[in-house]
Amino acid sequence: MADQLAYLMITPYSLAKSRTGAIIARVLSVVQAELVGIHMMKPSDQFLDQFLESFSNTPEEYRSNSHQALLSYIDENLRSRNSMGISNRVMVLLFRGDDVIEHLRHDIVGTAKADVAGDTVRGSFGDFLAYPDGRVRYFEPAVICGLSEESTREQLGLISKYCVSDGGVIENAVSFPDSGTNVETSLVILKPDNFYTRSRRAGNIIDIFSKTGLFIVGAKLQRMTVSQGEQFYGPLKDIFRRKLVGKVVDVARERLQDAFDFEIPEDAYIKIGDMLRDINAETEFAKIVEYMTGIDPRKMPDDQKDLPGTVQSLALLYRGEDAIEKIRRWLGATDPSKADFGTVRSDFGRDLMRNAAHASDSVESAERERKIVGLWQSETEPDFKKLIDQFLQA
Repeated sequence: MADQLAYLMITPYSLAKSRTGAIIARVLSVVQAELVGIHMMKPSDQFLDQFLESFSNTPEEYRSNSHQALLSYIDENLRSRNSMGISNRVMVLLFRGDDVIEHLRHDIVGTAKADVAGDTVRGSFGDFLAYPDGRVRYFEPAVICGLSEESTREQLGLISKYCVSDGGVIENAVSFPDSGTNVETSLVILKPDNFYTRSRRAGNIIDIFSKTGLFIVGAKLQRMTVSQGEQFYGPLKDIFRRKLVGKVVDVARERLQDAFDFEIPEDAYIKIGDMLRDINAETEFAKIVEYMTGIDPRKMPDDQKDLPGTVQSLALLYRGEDAIEKIRRWLGATDPSKADFGTVRSDFGRDLMRNAAHASDSVESAERERKIVGLWQSETEPDFKKLIDQFLQA
C-alpha cells in the first residue's frame, strides 16, 4: 500500500453548468481517502503548455481510446480564450491515502466511453460521443485527474508552481457588465459537521447555493485556528450579552422557584441575570469557537492559538450581482426550525450553532471575515501549496 497524494480538477464547463456540488457530493461519499485541500485556479497558457506535456509521461497501459481527446480538450477548453467562450476557472481538490491515484482514476472518475452509464463521475456528468469509425465527435470529461503515479507527481508539481500566480482569489476570472449591476463577493463557510464523516453533505450544500447563479471564485479547505475563531466570532460576544440574558433569567427561575420555602421576588431573578450575563456570554462564545476549531479556547495557551484546529471547514467565495442577499436567501434563517423549506439550514441544520453553513451578512462583514480566513486576496504561500510541496519533498 502506497501513501499517495492525488488531485481532481473540476472542469470549467462543469463549474459553469453548476455541476460542482453534485460532483463533490458523489466523490466525497465514496472516496477511500482524505480530502486535504481545495483551491481555485484560472490556468495560464504557461501552466497549460507544461500540464499537457506532463501527460506524455503517462504509461501506455493507462491510456484509453479517449486519451488524445482529453489532451485536445485541455488544450482547447482550459485556456482563457476557449472554444466555449466561458471563464476557464477550475477547482482543484487534493486527496491523500493509500493508492489513491488509481482509486480515483478507476473507481471514481472512470474512463470516457460512449456507453450510457452513471456508475462513475464521467458516466454521470461527462459526455463522450463518437462517430461509427471511432473518431471523437464530442467530449466533456467533467473532471481531470492524474493517470499514473509518475505523471500525477509531475502535475502536482506544476499545480504547486502556478497555484499562486494562476489561482487563489480569482475575482477577475468572471466579467460583468460595467453598469446596472451590484456585483459583490460573499463568503460562505461550510461548517465542520459537514466533514465529520464521509458523506454527500458538503456537495449537496454547494448544489443548493448553485441556485443563486453566482460564480465560485475562491475556495479553501481549512482548519480554523483558535485565534481566527476568536476574531471571526468576536462580534457575537456583545450579542450574547444582550440577547441571552433573558434565557439566563428563565433558567434561574425554573431551577430556583421550588428550591426554597419562600417565593423569590422577580427582581432577584433579574439581578441573577445581570450577574451571570458576562459569564454566560463567554461560555456561549467559547462553545462556538470550539465547534469551529475543535479546541476549547479557555484551555488553549495564548502562544498556541495560531496552531491549526482539529476539525475541517470549507470557505468559499461567491461572486455576482447582489451576492450577499442571494446567498443568505438560500442559506435560510439562523434557527433551522424556522428556515424556509429547501434552504441549506432547513435541509442540513441541526440547531442554532450547528446550522450547516455561515454566510456574510453584508459587504463590510464579508471583507472583515475574508481577511481573517485568508481569502481577501491570493496568499503568497497558501496551505494548499505547502501541502503539495511537503508531500513531494518527503
